[in-house]
Amino acid sequence: MKKQTKGILAFVFLGGIMLTSGVLVALTGYDPEVDYAAMDDPEVTITGTPADNYPDAQRTQFCSSGSDAKSTEYVQEYVIPTKCTNPLSIVSDYDGNVWFTETNTGNIAKFNPMTETFVEFDNPTWPDGARSMMWGIDYAPDGSVWFTDETYDSVWKFSSINEQYERLSYPSDGNSLPQKLRIDGSQIIINDFTGNKLTILDVNPSDTEVNYLSIPSPVDESVTADFALDEDDNLWYTNWLFQQGGILVKFNQNDYLNDVTSSGEPFLPLIDYVDGYPLPVQLLTPNGVAFSNDGLLWIADTTSSSFFSFDPSSEQFIQYVTADPMFETYGNQTGVVKSPISRPYWIETDNQGQLVFNEQTANNISVMNPKTQSLIEYHVPSKNPNWGDCDNGVSVLDNCGVAQIFDFTISGEKIWFTEWVENKIGVVDTSVPLPLEIEFEFDVLNLSSGDSFAFDFMISPQFENEPSEISSVISTTHDFLTVNLINDSAETFQLDSDDPVTVHVEISASDNAIPGIYKILLGAQSPDVTISKYLTVIIE
Repeated sequence: MKKQTKGILAFVFLGGIMLTSGVLVALTGYDPEVDYAAMDDPEVTITGTPADNYPDAQRTQFCSSGSDAKSTEYVQEYVIPTKCTNPLSIVSDYDGNVWFTETNTGNIAKFNPMTETFVEFDNPTWPDGARSMMWGIDYAPDGSVWFTDETYDSVWKFSSINEQYERLSYPSDGNSLPQKLRIDGSQIIINDFTGNKLTILDVNPSDTEVNYLSIPSPVDESVTADFALDEDDNLWYTNWLFQQGGILVKFNQNDYLNDVTSSGEPFLPLIDYVDGYPLPVQLLTPNGVAFSNDGLLWIADTTSSSFFSFDPSSEQFIQYVTADPMFETYGNQTGVVKSPISRPYWIETDNQGQLVFNEQTANNISVMNPKTQSLIEYHVPSKNPNWGDCDNGVSVLDNCGVAQIFDFTISGEKIWFTEWVENKIGVVDTSVPLPLEIEFEFDVLNLSSGDSFAFDFMISPQFENEPSEISSVISTTHDFLTVNLINDSAETFQLDSDDPVTVHVEISASDNAIPGIYKILLGAQSPDVTISKYLTVIIE
């Protein structure tokens, strides 16, 4: 498979980007040896910046829509000094500095939050005009930054001490895409998205060579997505086939590696060291995975608005849902968007045991608390209209589209993220007090098939403020479980700082409702933040 085709495949699987045809064009890259005028290709104006890697007509789509850094009470953005870097993976170090990859330059960049300054480190071995999706990054105790490179099947090490790059060739059979990367002691773990394996690099500094161990996945011709380690060092990851579902895999790496070492065999039968759990039929594109403090595994589904919990003890999956994306993120100027979705992407756990995930097409960074069953969705203000249905040929909606927030990193109470098509990084400050609180009558509702129940929840202001327009949040996971506003409750209303608002809904389970545990999301949405809670519904 050619590298360009491989990159496109990753976009289709991973991002569900709305304008796939645009990606096909963009990934071909600008070749300074090609006479574009003679080929009647789009014009390429040479600027001496990374924007030269795109034809002029695509620069607002991939380099930036031209907006300055924006902010809300919760989010602050920063514009990268170099134009059109396409920032992607991001990580913070022990001093709170932020490091990120520039997929349109091959460089690593550093942002100092104290001085609010950028330093971009030139990669002298990077080919001119080359681009690569660098999905994985991590920071090592020795001050080095490791990151993946799918175009050249490489793993890179950048030393923050001597500011030098070192390239390691990734074990490839011609169909590899090294993606997410995690440093675990002397090991570096990488999932090979299209190569259908996990790779473990032994980077013990006492050795002169880096040793690789590739763990083949149990499902042939599938993709191998993100991974997580449980408290016993078991590796959990997903294997899936495009639009056909897949399995959740538990790999006992300690027993496997010990047996490989003692036997001298490069590979042992994988079946002896893995357990597989079929994914729910609703879960088609599992990307991010992470463990919460209670031992549950959480999986983000990028082809829906859902994420799932999995209990290894009961082997039970439970589906959760986000709020619907704000209208401005998709626009629907032509009417083609029938059911907008948020596309949860990667997912991690912070030091308080909360889950953090990015919602790609909702332009949100979200925090879910498993203990309180609450969800906070912070809206990122910058948007690129080229990635939404924002233009009907007559007018273009203002502040419409998405910034393609593809990665984030957690640093204390701050969540840093990249905006791939806006040439920015940003930060969410989760310590900022929230403007309202959601209160339920009770947290668990038992229903029988065919039954309905009237339920109230309260939206309470938390401090004095000007009255603001709020929208009700009502999201469900299954068609046989519906929620409707009743008793004159409105979808949108003014929230006064002195008066809580009670929202009345009717929850119904249809006659064909399947017994099980389900989650309904109820809350309130403002332009900058959405605050909700999950009601657990048990259909008996």
